[in-house]
Amino acid sequence: MSKDHFPKTGEYYRNCEVLEGGALPEGMVRVALAVEYNGACFHGFQSQPSGVATVQQALEKALSKIANEEITLVCAGRTDAGVHATGQIVHFDTLAQRPDKAWVLGVNAELPDTVSVRWAKQVPAQFHARFSATARAYRYVICNSYARPALQFDQLTWERRELDIAKMEQGAKQLIGRHDFSSFRASQCQAKSPVREITHFDLHQRGELIVLEVKANAFLHHMVRNMVGVLLAIGAGEAEPQWVSELLAIKDRRQAGVTAKPHGLYLVAVDYPEHFELPQLAPGPHFFAEPVGGFSRI
Repeated sequence: MSKDHFPKTGEYYRNCEVLEGGALPEGMVRVALAVEYNGACFHGFQSQPSGVATVQQALEKALSKIANEEITLVCAGRTDAGVHATGQIVHFDTLAQRPDKAWVLGVNAELPDTVSVRWAKQVPAQFHARFSATARAYRYVICNSYARPALQFDQLTWERRELDIAKMEQGAKQLIGRHDFSSFRASQCQAKSPVREITHFDLHQRGELIVLEVKANAFLHHMVRNMVGVLLAIGAGEAEPQWVSELLAIKDRRQAGVTAKPHGLYLVAVDYPEHFELPQLAPGPHFFAEPVGGFSRI
């Protein structure tokens, strides 16, 4: 199939993701990327009709220049305004034949300093950044200090109140497992089911920094930030740890606490079946060297 049939891969993707039998049209390849970005500089990941700056917009512009054709990409998980990523996974289809380093070095040369491609790999047509994912992991970083931090202020959540980590751990432990997370989803969440399964929820303290790491098969809109908001209230002594179980039972977002700020939240890893053989990188953010699950398990 000639390039004339598909002048824009964005149109191709929207109309027919793969041909019958799971193959791409002749000459077309699917490429996966791992992307890191500072979400404080963007109005979320997903492109918006208003034209405001988004991560997707920046990536597609850079990719289209390197591919010399319009590129439309798909991500593993849409992040909100202010939320960061060290391990966001995206894929796109293209007729352009480029070495992997062109999709890394070439694209990075066209991206703003706040977005970076970490690796690129050609993948089979059966790979899908969103639907092939088996789990996702987030880290939420809190600076628990009396005075506000001047460094990395847009990449941390400052909490002035002294937090009781032990009580926060007790609350987090109740979130592990398969539950109806209606009390922890945003009112505008469009997921068909509120049921999700959290495989682990770890807390770790390093000086004034507290990191919460949570991994699940999938997350609802604002689910991580809402869970953190509840745990912050518990840590500050505004509620007891059993409040978490009560909220799970109530299944009413209106009864839960405030949504934690986005600045401390990072999408750090997305899991896929091993047969795709995707590269593995340290999840970060850079001031944490532990792999996902490497903090003390609750």
